[in-house]
Parts: sequence; C-alpha cells; structure tokens
Amino acid sequence: MAAPRTGLRLGNAAPAFEAETTQGHLSFPKDVQNSWVILFSHPADFTPVCTTELGEVAKLQPEFAKRGVKTIGLSCNELKSHAEWIADINELSNVNLQFPIIADPTREVAHLYDMLDALDITNVDAKGIPFTVRSVFIIDPKGIIRTTLTYPASTGRQFDEILRIIDSLQLGDANRITTPANWTPGSKVIVHPSVSTEEAHTIFKNGVEVAKPYLRFTTL
Repeated sequence: MAAPRTGLRLGNAAPAFEAETTQGHLSFPKDVQNSWVILFSHPADFTPVCTTELGEVAKLQPEFAKRGVKTIGLSCNELKSHAEWIADINELSNVNLQFPIIADPTREVAHLYDMLDALDITNVDAKGIPFTVRSVFIIDPKGIIRTTLTYPASTGRQFDEILRIIDSLQLGDANRITTPANWTPGSKVIVHPSVSTEEAHTIFKNGVEVAKPYLRFTTL
C-alpha cells in the first residue's frame, strides 16, 4: 500500500495513480489530460447518503460536460459491489450512471489523497479499517489541485456549490477577476487586485464601479 500523502495543498500537482474503475482501467492523470476533473470519495457502497450523491452527480452530467469537467467517484469496495450498487442508484434516482467509480478496497488512492476518516469511529469496515470521508478535489486541465472540500460522512455534498466553484475558477482563469461572497454566474465580479483602476477601465467594457480603491466591481 502506498504511504499516506498528507497535506495536499491548492497549487500542488494531483498525485498520479493507477486504478480499476467501473469504466475500466484508469491511469491518472494521463487519461484525463486537458480536462477539468472532480475526484470525490464515498465511504462505502450501499450507504444512504452516498446513494443520493451519486444519483445527483449522474443527473448533473450535462452541466459538468458543458464546463468540460470529468467526474470520478471513489469508494472502498470491489468492482462487483460497485456494479450492483449502481443498479440501485439508477433505479432510485432514475438515471443511467456512466462516469467511473474507482474500486479502492486497499485504500491505496484514499491514502494517497488523505481521504480516510479519523473522526467517525463508526465509519469503518468489518475489519475496523476506516472508510473515506466525503472528499472533493477539483483539478484543472494542467493537473493542478484548485479546490479541496471535506465533508463528514454524515453530511451530503451540495453539488450546486461545486458547480459554482468551477464557474468561478474558469471565469477567473479567463479574465482578470475574482468573485465575491454569494456570487452566482452573471452577477457582479471583482476586479483582480493586480489590475489598477485605470487599467480596469480599459479592460472591462461594461464599466467599473469603484466602492473602495481596493474593491472594484464590474460585469462580464
């Protein structure tokens, strides 16, 4: 088993790995080059919260595809279990789940990404080995970790927020802006601090609203 990789930070290269998935063998990041990726872990198959989450991600595949995002799930069970579980997910959420789910019974990838639960003593398998928490890694087309989120096993993820983060990252990469609290696509953005107000008036054709010298708004 790989040694635990702790302390992954924003800006780190996402660790490479090989894994078997419900869609075949995965060489990461080779097989997903030039795409945004969401790598997200689940404690175990046939668990209630995970079942609702995977159904939601399957429903949102058109939204992820519009943004050039590939979703990769991970659960600490064998492929056979995954296949049987997917049948339940498809039935309960009325979907056709097609994105890969990694089979990680040895916790190799979970260790590599520091996903294992150190909080919930009930979140373990029959041998007492911890399952994962609900980790999310948003990885850009260069293989760089851009966002990390960690939810406890008891709390399902808010996938609209994950889409919002992707929208913010992609907009910021394409324009010299940041996004304010509670930003949603189409609303005001903040001129990046590296851009002077004089330059901002040149760059942003929809005008610049100067609230303070350090806080300038615009729309795109």
